[in-house]
Amino acid sequence: MYTLKEWWNISIGEDPVKDWDGKVYCTPSNAEMTMQTNLTQGFLSCYTFTLVTEGWLVMNYNGSEIHLTKGDLYIYSPGLSVTVLSISQDYRGYCLMVDEHTTLETPSIRDMVSMAYLPIVQLSEPKLSLPQETAALLESRMREIINYLHSDNTYKQQVLRMLYAIFLLDLQNAQDRIIVHRHVPQRIEEIFIGFNRLLPLHFVEHHDIGFYADRLHITSDYLSRVVKRVTGRTVIDYINQMLLMEASFLLRTSKLSIAQIGQRLNFADAPSFTKFFSRLKGMTPKEYREG
Repeated sequence: MYTLKEWWNISIGEDPVKDWDGKVYCTPSNAEMTMQTNLTQGFLSCYTFTLVTEGWLVMNYNGSEIHLTKGDLYIYSPGLSVTVLSISQDYRGYCLMVDEHTTLETPSIRDMVSMAYLPIVQLSEPKLSLPQETAALLESRMREIINYLHSDNTYKQQVLRMLYAIFLLDLQNAQDRIIVHRHVPQRIEEIFIGFNRLLPLHFVEHHDIGFYADRLHITSDYLSRVVKRVTGRTVIDYINQMLLMEASFLLRTSKLSIAQIGQRLNFADAPSFTKFFSRLKGMTPKEYREG
């Protein structure tokens, strides 16, 4: 998948600010910029928070349409395939992007991401319709991040991470007020969060439920029931989605042969990889690469 910095250089061009480390970025967005995300959507290894301040847009998320209007917050998690279908010309918003590895390498922020993300996965759509005052608060946090990005503060990178943490806490507080969701016991939450931490690190080598269950010190059946209860999806769904996104990324961006990509992703042979890709994508790897 693309890192945040790689995605920016491909979609937009040169680095947005001097001495940018590619870890945290926030920017106002318009219709043209938002449509450009279709070039790399699903290949982006970062968390993205999009707040709509004017206009509307329609996205395809997991086979269903999501309509976003003023005051809606959309949350993108690494590996998801999302396409912007249509957007109003007067669309305006703010987009906060944080590199996935930065999040995973910072325990305090990682835990806050986990807390903020867990209620979202229980929704049928990864969005929140915010009260006016909450939308204004999150917009002010995003503006503050933008100001620091363009500052010459000696500790800019550390401050940006702290502001990201504050944004997540404000988001969690908003969710606590907005979402009335079913109670999930703490142990269930811990297992689900643990699985989500393991998956990006091991999905290439391990396609089986047993590996993740062993690492979490539970049975495969119990892990399956936990993930199904929290999200309505299966463990295999999660693993396959990560494999499909990585395969699509390599087909589009590398010169590796189809057989080499299948080997890199730990499939038994090229026919097995082709069968897997065709079943989930609706076309062969060759057709996808040429198209």
